[in-house]
Amino acid sequence: MRAGAQPGSLDRATKDFLSARPQLFGVAYRILGSAVEAEDVVQETWVRWQNTDRAQVREPAAFLTTVATRLAINVAQSARARRESYVGPWLPEPVDTAQDPQLGAERAEALEMAVLLLLQKLNPVERTAYVLREAFDYPYRRVAEILETTEANARQLVSRGRRHLAAERKEPVTPEAHRRLLEVFLSAARTGDLLVLEGVLAADVVSYSDGNGIRGASRIPVVGRPHVSRYLVAFAPRFWPRAETRWVEANGRSAVLVSSGEQPVALLTADISADGIGRLMWVMNPAKLAPYVASLSD
Repeated sequence: MRAGAQPGSLDRATKDFLSARPQLFGVAYRILGSAVEAEDVVQETWVRWQNTDRAQVREPAAFLTTVATRLAINVAQSARARRESYVGPWLPEPVDTAQDPQLGAERAEALEMAVLLLLQKLNPVERTAYVLREAFDYPYRRVAEILETTEANARQLVSRGRRHLAAERKEPVTPEAHRRLLEVFLSAARTGDLLVLEGVLAADVVSYSDGNGIRGASRIPVVGRPHVSRYLVAFAPRFWPRAETRWVEANGRSAVLVSSGEQPVALLTADISADGIGRLMWVMNPAKLAPYVASLSD
C-alpha cells in the first residue's frame, strides 16, 4: 500500500482518477473515434472506481485503464449497429490537440483522422490491441492481460492492425508540407481552379462528407482525381462565396474550419502523402462540429 494512503479515501481515489484521466480518454477516443462516447466511457469508469474495493488495487492507473479499455470495446461493438443507420459517410469526431499533441498517450499514434477512419475497419479487439501497443507503448504481456488473451494472440492482433494500415495508407508528409499543400488546395477549391486541383490530388483520392443527412453533404464518397476535382469545381460557387476560413489544429494536423455568418459549417481535414492529397474529410455534422468548436482556444 502507498505510504499515507487511506484505502477508503475518496480524496485519494479522486486524485488517482484525475491523474489517469487523460490516458483513459486517449485510449477510449482512439478505439471509438468519438469524443462524446469516449467521455461517456471515462465517466462510467469513474463510477466503477468509486464502487471498487480500492484497498485491493495495487496500481490504480493500470486498473482504471483496464476498466476503461474494456468498456470502450463494449461500446465499439454496439456502435457498429448504430452506424449502419448513419446517413452518408461516417468520419471520426475531430478533437483539438493544440494543448495535448499526444492526447494522453506516449506517442501521437492512432490519432490522425485518416488513421482513426481506417482503424474502424478492424474489429474492436484488433483496434484496441493496435492502439495500446502503438500509441501507449504497452508491452504485449500487458495488452494480453487487458484483452484477456494470450501474448502470442496479442502480437497477432497488433500485426494485423499494422498490415491493414500499411496496405491502406501511404506514408504521410511532414506537418509543414501538409500545411503548404492544404493551403494550395484551399485556394484552388475556393476559386474552382481545375488544373491546380488536379495537380494536388492523388490519382486515387477519396472525398468524404460526414453530414448525417444534412443538406449539402454528399451521401456517398467521391472517388478518383477526375471525379473529385470536377465535384469541387461544381461545388465552389455554392459553398465558398460566403464562407470564412480559420486555420486550426485537429488530431495533430493543420485543418480548416469553414464558417458562414459566424456559424461553423465544416471542418476540412486531409490525408496527404508524397503522391498528393489522398483523402479529403469534411466533417459537417453539427453534432460533431459543435463540441470541437467549443474546445478551441482563442
